Amino acid sequence: MRTETSSQPKRNKFLAAILAAGVAGGALSAGVLSNAPAVYAEPVQVEAPQQSFGFADVVSKVSPAVVSVRVSQSAEPAADFGGMASPFENLPEDHPLRRFFGTPDGNQMPRGLNPRSPRDRPSIGQGSGFFISEDGYVVTNNHVVDNGAKYTVVMDDGSEYEAKLIGTDERTDLALLKVDAKNTKFTYVEFGDDDAVRVGDWVVAVGNPFGLGGSVTAGIISARGRDIGAGPYDDFLQIDAAVNRGNSGGPAFGLDGKVIGVNTAIFSPSGGNVGIAFAIPASVAQDVVRSLRENGSVERGWLGVQIGEVSDDIAEALGLSNAQGAIVTLPDNETPASRAGIETGDVITGVNGEAVESPRELARMIADYSPGTDVEITVFRDGDSETIDVTLGNLNSLDEAASLDEPRGQGSPVDPSTLSGYGMTVTPSEDGEGVVVTDVDPDSSAAEKGFEAGDTIVAVNGSNVASQSDVRAAIDAASKNGRRAALFQLRNADGQNRFVALPIEKS
Repeated sequence: MRTETSSQPKRNKFLAAILAAGVAGGALSAGVLSNAPAVYAEPVQVEAPQQSFGFADVVSKVSPAVVSVRVSQSAEPAADFGGMASPFENLPEDHPLRRFFGTPDGNQMPRGLNPRSPRDRPSIGQGSGFFISEDGYVVTNNHVVDNGAKYTVVMDDGSEYEAKLIGTDERTDLALLKVDAKNTKFTYVEFGDDDAVRVGDWVVAVGNPFGLGGSVTAGIISARGRDIGAGPYDDFLQIDAAVNRGNSGGPAFGLDGKVIGVNTAIFSPSGGNVGIAFAIPASVAQDVVRSLRENGSVERGWLGVQIGEVSDDIAEALGLSNAQGAIVTLPDNETPASRAGIETGDVITGVNGEAVESPRELARMIADYSPGTDVEITVFRDGDSETIDVTLGNLNSLDEAASLDEPRGQGSPVDPSTLSGYGMTVTPSEDGEGVVVTDVDPDSSAAEKGFEAGDTIVAVNGSNVASQSDVRAAIDAASKNGRRAALFQLRNADGQNRFVALPIEKS
């Protein structure tokens, strides 16, 4: 039996005291670390109405108004789904890859199993559309119905109706169909106010991607005012909802069930959805559709000028306080603009007192007027503003085949001259109008600004030039007037004009 010495109780009590102190100290240390107040900046607070996250209520209401548009053509088109080309459409009928690629209407079927050549049967293209009236008017894209011979509208419930083409507008890629069905009232939707739509607002796209009618995708408005080079009136809404081939002509809805855009194009290196799609704004579509419904076509005012951007350099060279407006690179021959006295080098800054910010805005402003309308065009010329009265023409009467190229006379070879300090070698043109740039130093300011061999310098600061000395004299005059840049009017080999501001080299 073990006996305890008198010193053991004392040692045990001492160890217990140390352990207790350690536990208490640890608790105290932990308490200090966990309870110390932290100081942070106030986070962003957004007061927004709480809503259930879902689109089912919107979709259930609008889906009956959205249709698939099936287009029959007399010959197989070179592209599927309203203009999307297939690299496999010309494979031989017995090629083994035939089984992996679909028919033009998007149905995944082994085309090679059909004993008849696709060229021997009518081809089918498909897109989307939507009713805008109970009596059967359907909006879609022009490229969906282009070259069509027969149009069929397929409803959400699978029923089909024949439709006739009322009119198209190639410049905005819109088309209007009409379904005539006795004693039938169609569910339809109306256009909304796209001006009230903000970047970040929800959008719901309903359509017929890859022939799969009634498909719904959702996303947000990711940008506004996109110019994708489709035409002079580009002002697209960019959305990130999944939009694919076959969605063309389908509606993009706001959460109130109103159409804020018509899906018309996608950006896709691969041909599939990458989250960048473009829709025609409702405000544009509504005006075009109204004109198609009333007249079968769209009539727009026509000024008859070629225009370009006013850069900071051009504004400086001309003495403009702001880089805005549209510079006239060339008034077409015998147009409303040329007859009224608008000249090359004029900067159009206003229409009927309304400021013009850019060439694209000028094109839209003029197009909004009816042919025959008298408008006041404000131009900046030779350092002053003046107003020119113009009676607009009809854009539909424009002869697209007119060429700006003029035959050049034959002249004797002339030795080139060097514009010292600008890195250019020039020679008088054969027709005596301007000087031709024969060489550009790649390290010069001229090369940086886009001068190229083959360009013709037609004028400098509004003064026509026919020799190197004329160019030098115009530059010197601009320098004496306090300009830091000279404005060159250049014409390329295709006869197209542009303006480039070149910084004046100090000698």
